[in-house]
Amino acid sequence: MSTHDFTTKIIVDQSSEEVFKAVQNVRGWWSEEIEGKTTNLNDEFDYHYEDVHRCKIKLIEVIPNQKIVWFIEHNYFKFTEDKTEWTGTKPTFEIKEKEGKTELTFTHFGLVPEYECFEICRDAWTNYIQNSLKKLIETGKGEPNATGKPQTENEKKLSAN
Repeated sequence: MSTHDFTTKIIVDQSSEEVFKAVQNVRGWWSEEIEGKTTNLNDEFDYHYEDVHRCKIKLIEVIPNQKIVWFIEHNYFKFTEDKTEWTGTKPTFEIKEKEGKTELTFTHFGLVPEYECFEICRDAWTNYIQNSLKKLIETGKGEPNATGKPQTENEKKLSAN
């Protein structure tokens, strides 16, 4: 594994099955404006946040209660010179039970420091995994974004432009 790809972890008391189901509930932790299916192998969905970020995602690996891999088929960023920076990258969720707890490791393979979006994307993923997804797992309610509902400082700045 490259140390340059963005990665973050959370550890929760809930089971691997509960964590897996929460990850599949993309509308519950990332964006209320997801269109399409987000649970099974070969499902495809569209993500968008206002006119700032849009992407089309396909689930290319789904191992129940263990792993989900997304493939970014198309991407658009309003705020980068290369509007397609995420295209071809693989956000990956790996779930392991460890000493009575469940560890979720999120790695966005291909999201590297050389990307213009890296800092903004790192901050956003950190919020959505460590805050929103963790809350969804632990309390049943995450903090997804939606039009007029930015969840990070960068979303607030970018949607104001």
